Amino acid sequence: MSTLRFRAVELAQSRPIVEVKTPAPNVTEYFGLKVFTHDKMKKILPATIYDTILHSVETGVSVDRKVSNHVAEAMQSWAISHGATHYTHWFQPLTGATAEKHDTFFETNGNGKAIESFSGSALVQQEPDASSFPSGGLRNTFEARGYTAWDPSSPAFLMENKNGTTLCIPTVFVSYTGEALDYKTPLLKAVAAVDKAATEVCKYFDPKVTKVIATLGVEQEYFLVDRALFFARPDLLTCGRAFIGATPAKGQQLEDHYFGSIPDRVYAFMKDMETEAYKLGIPLKTRHNEVAPSQFECAPIFEELNIAIDHNQLLMDLMDKVSVKHNFKVLLHEKPYSRINGSGKHNNWSMMTNTGKNLFSPGKNPADNLWFLSIFISTIKAVYENADLLRASIASAGNDYRLGANEAPPAIISVFIGEQLTNVLDDIEKKKTNNNGDGGKKSLGLGIPKIPEILLDNTDRNRTSPFAFTGNKFEFRAVGSSDNCSSSMTVLNTIVANQLSEFKKEVDQKIKSGKEKDSAILDVLRSYITSSKKIIFGGNNYSSEWAAEAKKRGLSNIKSTPHALDAYISKKSEELFLKHHIFNEREMHARHEMRLENYIKKVQIEARILGDVALTHVIPAAVNYLNQLFQNIEGMKKSGFSTKLAKPQVELVKEIAERIAKIKTSVTQMTENRKKINDLIDSRKKAIAYCEEVRNAHFDTITYHCNKLEHIVPDELWPLPKYREMLFVR
Repeated sequence: MSTLRFRAVELAQSRPIVEVKTPAPNVTEYFGLKVFTHDKMKKILPATIYDTILHSVETGVSVDRKVSNHVAEAMQSWAISHGATHYTHWFQPLTGATAEKHDTFFETNGNGKAIESFSGSALVQQEPDASSFPSGGLRNTFEARGYTAWDPSSPAFLMENKNGTTLCIPTVFVSYTGEALDYKTPLLKAVAAVDKAATEVCKYFDPKVTKVIATLGVEQEYFLVDRALFFARPDLLTCGRAFIGATPAKGQQLEDHYFGSIPDRVYAFMKDMETEAYKLGIPLKTRHNEVAPSQFECAPIFEELNIAIDHNQLLMDLMDKVSVKHNFKVLLHEKPYSRINGSGKHNNWSMMTNTGKNLFSPGKNPADNLWFLSIFISTIKAVYENADLLRASIASAGNDYRLGANEAPPAIISVFIGEQLTNVLDDIEKKKTNNNGDGGKKSLGLGIPKIPEILLDNTDRNRTSPFAFTGNKFEFRAVGSSDNCSSSMTVLNTIVANQLSEFKKEVDQKIKSGKEKDSAILDVLRSYITSSKKIIFGGNNYSSEWAAEAKKRGLSNIKSTPHALDAYISKKSEELFLKHHIFNEREMHARHEMRLENYIKKVQIEARILGDVALTHVIPAAVNYLNQLFQNIEGMKKSGFSTKLAKPQVELVKEIAERIAKIKTSVTQMTENRKKINDLIDSRKKAIAYCEEVRNAHFDTITYHCNKLEHIVPDELWPLPKYREMLFVR
């Protein structure tokens, strides 16, 4: 097996740099080339049909079947002109990945002749087999029927490979009974809920506001490893994570990789990925080295939230496909290597009005500032009241390795707003007044301080905070790098929608009782600040002191997924989701069940592969070295050397034998624990048992002794590519 490792290293070192050619010199010439954009639709469709589609997208009104026939015909014509032979409803089941079933445009007529056909009904709805997708008990395995339905708010696109082109139509995915089996369905409902609630609040300040659009920019972190090294590591191949690996002499401690010069081979991959992304309308803006060796990041321009998530899902798939051309493997696991930084997906979330105002940007005058504060403080209140649910939205087996590590936000949900805004909120709570310099008049005459127009230069970024205000948006940093952002964004938009609805109700009640509008708004905001300020924290979220302080404040610190997921089925969450029609009761419990099942299966697979690698790779290598040591000791004895001179070898023999025994014992006990746990029926108890009696009880012990053996066994005998090779061979 060590031969495989050395062959892999040699191959990785000799890779040529792939030349990447772009379709045109400027991105603007080919951006959206493979997307059925509104501009293309407008050129092809009759004006009345196009206006109907536009109205549907803006208002959420269903598209009439007659209209869909026109759209299908235009979409087919465009797709075929670009070489498409098939179409698919592209959807996001609860696996976390995307799914597609391809159908050809080819059909036969009654005379047995071939025709090309794509009807409005085929565009609007299909019936893929739902039997093998996670459902959390919403349907039995033998009940196969499910439906995909066209989402006109997200544009269709073409997916090409060397052997053909397919028209991909973004859709929702629901069961035979209409219950959501995907991530998109509840997300669209949450986006609609926050639109409605935020619009009502905005009318206090500008009656012209008729719509609020949630926006998102997703920073995507990832690792690259050579494919030869990847395939020589069974743990990476199976789980996307290297469970075994001694800490290399050099890791990230010199901080020389972050924002450093991009390696040529990586640069070629990035350029290729970006080129393909631009064709698909994904507006990538930024690329750079991340903190850990072989870790990188790309980030797009802000988009409407639903489209941004579709694009991020598409990007993850695209990255994997493009990496093959460059003999890389993209690792999206949250913690592919221990003891160096893991990867996240920073969700930069904001809201825009149809009039062009960013609701998280204060204005030049006090009235605009009050508008900003109404949305800003309501968001903080929403996070405070639903911190456990927000924590549940980012819970996963992979993210458990990352949350609370020295580079990631902890499992404690807190909000960072910066010193200036902290002082502003403190002044409002204490009813302090502040002169705005205009003839000595007090701002609004209500004790509201004037806020600078540009907050970006007055607020530092706190990269340790899970939910940080960064000038004109909130950055939810705790989302895992492999996650579908829909989960966290469904929760965030729902809780903010709920809080804004409550805010509107409370303000209206005060106005009815005789309060002037601005005074009523300030009264409610003041109460929100008082009740939720415990969640505001501006210090080092990684520190043990913060964990102790958070406990004093009564903030939760839920470190494992099985316990975090309880928030999905709490009475409070059920009332929230039912109130805004995001989930019904069956869907909520199904999500909880499905995510528990996902956790169980992932830890089960991890345990199996860890045990396999320890027993069939590490121990044989250690035994091989033991045999060499025994031969050496025996040879020394025969040659007449004193026993004292053989003492170092004897001590090595003892240490190796002890570590082998501890690995074998722990693997055996872990296997026995798994067998017992598998007999449990209750998914929650089963998930907790896998967490506590398998992962927590044995993973660290096994990896610790394996890693110690890596430091002892000669390099020429060690079978697995080492961290130094996977991280630094580029």
